[in-house]
Amino acid sequence: MEKILVAFAMFLAIAGSALADGDARTAPLFAGNEPIEITITAPFKAIMRERSLEEYTQGTLVYHDAESGEDTSLDIGIRTRGRFRHDRKVCPFAPLRLNFRKTKGTLFADSDKLKLVTHCRNRSTKYEQLVLKEHLAYRILNELTDWSFRTRLANVRYIESTTGKEVADTFAVFIEHREQLEKRIGMKRDESASTTVARLEGQHLNMISVYQFLIGNTDFSPLKGPKGEPCCHNFLLMHDADTQIAVPYDFDMAGIVDAPHASPNERFKISSVRQRLYRGRCVNNVYLDETFALFRERRAAIYATVTTLEGLRPDSRKKTVRYLDDFYKLIDSPKQVQRRIINNCLKT
Repeated sequence: MEKILVAFAMFLAIAGSALADGDARTAPLFAGNEPIEITITAPFKAIMRERSLEEYTQGTLVYHDAESGEDTSLDIGIRTRGRFRHDRKVCPFAPLRLNFRKTKGTLFADSDKLKLVTHCRNRSTKYEQLVLKEHLAYRILNELTDWSFRTRLANVRYIESTTGKEVADTFAVFIEHREQLEKRIGMKRDESASTTVARLEGQHLNMISVYQFLIGNTDFSPLKGPKGEPCCHNFLLMHDADTQIAVPYDFDMAGIVDAPHASPNERFKISSVRQRLYRGRCVNNVYLDETFALFRERRAAIYATVTTLEGLRPDSRKKTVRYLDDFYKLIDSPKQVQRRIINNCLKT
């Protein structure tokens, strides 16, 4: 027990020091958690029709400063992005990438190209809730480690520039850019075509594996990308002089989000994305006690991300809390840990 407590203290020290050191290097947009109010004006009808993954279309972004009461307007480029959600049959309103230009002295200072998680379908409260729950997935990981992408929730009015009419007024989520993450945690992108379990920092990988189990996500690989694509699948590989880590992103297929388009891979033999399946590596099971201790220590903060999130409907909140409850009951049961986690770990 004493060894576990010492190791856990070291685990917390690493996570805590990373957070403290990173704050001074955090881009202004991601230094706060309160939702921001913005309006984006662009020819959205044409953008969603053409769905270019390369060419940006000119638009404007106006954000409201709650403290000063003033509005600031920025010129931006806009294009669609994504894979599955880029398909108009899945999401008539695709995810976006925004290219900022002159941002010095604004909330978007030190931001260049940012991903925006959008609502997928206009005038749908159901899909708006999915945006909020994907934001929660990122926020929960932030509570566990600073080696994670930060996000910022926004209430966005989309205006069609050709008519001046409102397209949608709904929540969206900005995701920290890779270069902002690099600057904040002091690591660089690792452009290796693939990696191995032995190369990845074991304690972090074990914690991430349990986190993916918590949110009910199986749509990932920290070792390689899809056939013909670079490493890794829904992970960003990063390194410094001594350490290589894999930072996860893109959680729309997770059970905690439970999107209508989400379905588990047939090879996993699970009936729903809500059904948890552990996909961590057996060699890292030596860290499980410390990892579980971290999740217990962060439990109140994790639940607070759910109970305090603006815009989350009571039914969505209750459903999410119950999903977290099931996870914590499981890790507190040695029999369930053996059956659901240890017996299912991956040997390679």
